[in-house]
Amino acid sequence: MCEEMGTLTKKRKRVGQLLISPTIVILLLIILVPLLFSLIVSFFQYTFFEPGFHSFVFFDNFISELNNKYFWNSLKVTLKFVFIVVPLEFIIGFSISYLLSRDIKFKGVYYTILTITMVMSPVAVGLIWRMLLHPDLGVVNYVLNLLGIPFINWFASPTMALWTIVLIDMWHQVSFMILILLSGLTSLPQDVYEAARIDGAGGLQTLFYVTIPLLKPVITIAVLIRTILAFKTYDLVYVLTRGGPGDSTEIISYYIYKVTFMGMDLSKASAISYLLLGVVIFLVVFLYMANTRRT
Repeated sequence: MCEEMGTLTKKRKRVGQLLISPTIVILLLIILVPLLFSLIVSFFQYTFFEPGFHSFVFFDNFISELNNKYFWNSLKVTLKFVFIVVPLEFIIGFSISYLLSRDIKFKGVYYTILTITMVMSPVAVGLIWRMLLHPDLGVVNYVLNLLGIPFINWFASPTMALWTIVLIDMWHQVSFMILILLSGLTSLPQDVYEAARIDGAGGLQTLFYVTIPLLKPVITIAVLIRTILAFKTYDLVYVLTRGGPGDSTEIISYYIYKVTFMGMDLSKASAISYLLLGVVIFLVVFLYMANTRRT
């Protein structure tokens, strides 16, 4: 009887593997083929004017970009953007999710509001905020004027333009952080909190010594995913500033777009993409390893 059950289980596993194998093969082809093609292209002189694998240049495209001040500027702007927006979104997201995890009224309304902003297209968000922040016709400047606050040109100065994009991205993406952290908070075991209350732990002690340690795996995943998504930010910059003023908001995704479709150089764009991939992998592994050592 046991042998028959074991045989039946093996057959079911084989059937399941056979059924899912076409999907896995298709996904691998969709992911691996573009990656391999772009990797091969990065070692050639491949442009839209002269497409083809005629001139093998080895690492020249990578070296050229590593010596390019515009690449380093875009990387600096990207790192600045990521290291500003991710911690701020985490702090705001954790604070709001911690409040929503309690027994409060109208939770459904709050969830609906949070979901609306998260599912909006980044292009739509950029267009909406570009109209709201218009120097002459924008509602935001009109309201500020009624309050006696002087006129603000949100995209005129390099510092103001970057912070404006940061604030808009926070408005759009903080819901993602809230919902992930909230799902983690609601799944925490309640017996630990009861034990903490019996031991006389206060609110702050419970937060720092019970909630945050238990929530650390969820926090790690939320921060890692949001970091990866922040590196991929492109739509807001394209719609709002086109990298300006000057190159103050030219994050690396938009720089890759410029090299590809304005410089018509697919090989250098592929090289930059792999350099960006290396930076993201390094940061993700570093964050993961740092969290693993602490735990």
